[in-house]
Amino acid sequence: MTSVDSFKSRQKLVVGDKTYDYFSLKAAEANGLPGVSKLPYSLKVVLENLLRHEDGRWVTKDTILSFAKWLSEKGKTEREIAFSPARVLMQDFTGVPAVVDLAAMRDAFVALGGDAQKINPLVPVDLVIDHSVIVDEFGSPKAFAKNVELEYERNGERYRFLKWGQSAFDNFRVVPPGTGICHQVNLEYLAQTIWTRTEQADGAAVEVAYPDTLVGTDSHTTMVNGLAVLGWGVGGIEAEAAMLGQPLSMLAPEVIGFKVTGAPKEGVTATDVVLTVTQMLRKKGVVGKFVEFYGEGLNHLSLADRATIANMAPEYGATCGFFPVDAETLAYLNTSGRAAERIALIEAYTQAQGMLRSSAAPDPEFTDTLALDLADVTPSLAGPKRPEGRVPLEEVGKAFETALAGEYKKDGGLGPRHKVDGTNFDLGHGDVVIAAITSCTNTSNPSVLIGAGLLARNAVAKGLKVKPWVKTSTAPGSQVVGQYLERSGLQKSLDELGFNLVGFGCTTCIGNSGPLPAHISKTVNDHDLVAASVLSGNRNFEGRVNPDVQANYLASPPLVVAFALAGTVAIDLTKEPLGAGSDGKPVYLRDIWPTNAEIDAFIQENVTRDLFRDTYANVFAGDEHWRAVAAPAGETYGWDDKSTYVRNPPYFVGLTKEPKPVTDIVGARVLALFGDKITTDHISPAGSIKASSPAGKWLIDNGVAPADFNQYGTRRGNHEVMMRGTFANIRIKNHMMKGADGVVPEGGLTKYYPGGETLSIYDAAMRYKQAGAPLVVFAGAEYGNGSSRDWAAKGTALLGVRAVIAQSFERIHRSNLVGMGVLPLTFEAGTSWSTLGLSGEETVAIHGLESGLAPRQTLVAEITFPDGKVVSTPLLLRIDTLDELEYFKNGGILPYVLRHLAS
Repeated sequence: MTSVDSFKSRQKLVVGDKTYDYFSLKAAEANGLPGVSKLPYSLKVVLENLLRHEDGRWVTKDTILSFAKWLSEKGKTEREIAFSPARVLMQDFTGVPAVVDLAAMRDAFVALGGDAQKINPLVPVDLVIDHSVIVDEFGSPKAFAKNVELEYERNGERYRFLKWGQSAFDNFRVVPPGTGICHQVNLEYLAQTIWTRTEQADGAAVEVAYPDTLVGTDSHTTMVNGLAVLGWGVGGIEAEAAMLGQPLSMLAPEVIGFKVTGAPKEGVTATDVVLTVTQMLRKKGVVGKFVEFYGEGLNHLSLADRATIANMAPEYGATCGFFPVDAETLAYLNTSGRAAERIALIEAYTQAQGMLRSSAAPDPEFTDTLALDLADVTPSLAGPKRPEGRVPLEEVGKAFETALAGEYKKDGGLGPRHKVDGTNFDLGHGDVVIAAITSCTNTSNPSVLIGAGLLARNAVAKGLKVKPWVKTSTAPGSQVVGQYLERSGLQKSLDELGFNLVGFGCTTCIGNSGPLPAHISKTVNDHDLVAASVLSGNRNFEGRVNPDVQANYLASPPLVVAFALAGTVAIDLTKEPLGAGSDGKPVYLRDIWPTNAEIDAFIQENVTRDLFRDTYANVFAGDEHWRAVAAPAGETYGWDDKSTYVRNPPYFVGLTKEPKPVTDIVGARVLALFGDKITTDHISPAGSIKASSPAGKWLIDNGVAPADFNQYGTRRGNHEVMMRGTFANIRIKNHMMKGADGVVPEGGLTKYYPGGETLSIYDAAMRYKQAGAPLVVFAGAEYGNGSSRDWAAKGTALLGVRAVIAQSFERIHRSNLVGMGVLPLTFEAGTSWSTLGLSGEETVAIHGLESGLAPRQTLVAEITFPDGKVVSTPLLLRIDTLDELEYFKNGGILPYVLRHLAS
């Protein structure tokens, strides 16, 4: 970490009886960077990162001077910087393929004559196993134990592989299953706000203090921005490069200031606030930008509230949603059990750097601003398909009926209800079949979880019961949550309504909702019902939560319980009763909603420093199941060619020390024509695998019974499954398949040309590969929004796609495509594949790749129609930086890193 230090910023900081080195922004301001004290707090973190990593290569004096021009340009001028995160965070869905890639890189490096030990993380890496538990068992005291047992049965091979990685790689730790979601473990334990490391300077050991920064392989890594830790989600391929010492190449961002004033009204939750913020920012347009929150309203947001808002940055499209350090940050660090010495350092460091927010401090300068008075926020849900689709609570029923006619093409209103075999109840459109307290949006927040418990307690006292068709579950974000719900007695009330503990991890929101009871599923499918889920998560994209459920609503945990009691979303809970109490009288939501004072009293009594310290005392040890997992040994992994979970990927087959020249795209066929907002879930599903799909057929051919398929997310260490799962979402629509009636069918199908034969997208891609035809994909706006899953790019590359041409890209997926050697290209404003009149039968040529590329240059696509007509259309190359261009020329970021290490 030795810096050239052109601005003489390396200084000493004394805290108590310890002395730290640090890179002073105030000194840099005095030595050639005037005005940088006016930067947004988030960019102060970036500037410190540049000062500390000035090496004359990745970061130069000119780089830093150029970055300081942000104050006059506000990020409007494209300026490339290299950001070096302090650490990397992973969850197991994205972490397993990352470790697979590292293991494959070791093999490839040895084949190039290198030492396997050179492939090692150079920064601390934590992987939290949190995405593998599935809600199979629910509504029972045995649910947790049964789901854990099934988790280990299904994932034993993956867990052995991760245990091998923990012993084979330096700087790599694994947090065992059943601990909590990675974001909350990060917030409660791993994150330090200010990081330290010991290094040599002038022959002596010194401890350097600097801001805690990270990248993570989950898009919701941003949750820790609430703790003033700058970090965001990246693809696994970028994370692997960061682990191996490569800085992240990025453009200095615009920073949108979000001013918060006022205080929330009684009965308004943090979830209501975040759904409002998400809608506002998505409307504003903040893709690729930083968002920083400021204003006196921050004084009325707890740290957990801030984390809830920061968590949803991917949903509002921003790179991050940052909250600076202030008194609330320090108080949370104390409550959550951080060491007193570290908290003292954080306060002293941020004070010295001008990074400690106070009401007296002047507002930073921003690219643009918007504002929200918290008093204007009202109870809300978001749905039925988008996190930004906020609906006020009183309008949910009416909005569902509108969606029923519009989105779902059901003309008869709510229509008839249908008897469920073997029961005394019936089902209809809008009935809630899943009610889940789940995922990371709210599980950081005691106010909404205790609120849900108190509402459950009040409902039980009134004699209310959950409707019998609702699958209920509680999956807290950490064992701390489980402890305070149990300690307060509120878990007992939740249990009485069927909201039993089902696991500690990301469940329903990622698609791990488990199957609906067979008789419920049969009725839904036999009568083509638009069933609903209500979940306290952050994602409600099509086909994500459960294959039987089309309408999905995000809600606070108390409202999750409320809608389970009501049993339908076709209701106005502000006016209509939840049901009848034990006295036969109607009970309304207002009758059982807890007061803020009640919630605060439970928090003060039950959420304590001792609870955090006790819970995390042995966080890496795991339970008896984890301790029983036997791991292989060795510097390189012993691949099993018969494995259906972990296989040696083909990315480095035939890798040479010098990259092959880039060639033009000629005679490319169109694999798909997609519309707007195609998510990474559409491109690379995380949920269930259909037996009739290419991935399902492959598993069956390899001896796996459908009951043992598990899901795409857990199979991400196996490229054979994942490339077959690319574009296989049951809800994806390829407009090449548009019928004469104008209807575009759902599912991963395409037409193979010449001839127009209907095939799965995977089968068509393999035929094109045999024929030697390169492929392109066309799409609309915001292509690739959603989770930061690298397989959306890896699968695209393995199918033979050379370029994706869209109206716009979501940040992470664009970067991932470059990282896999796939060209991301965008149309000029006003142009789309639709305006060009494409049907998918055309061929495409893109010239200019061989003659030399430059970041963000204009290329031209020549599109040849079946009748011989040729149309040329300009395209913007979305390779944004020179470093990204090098990655692309090498066929991706990992081959680039390997060649660099071997040189």
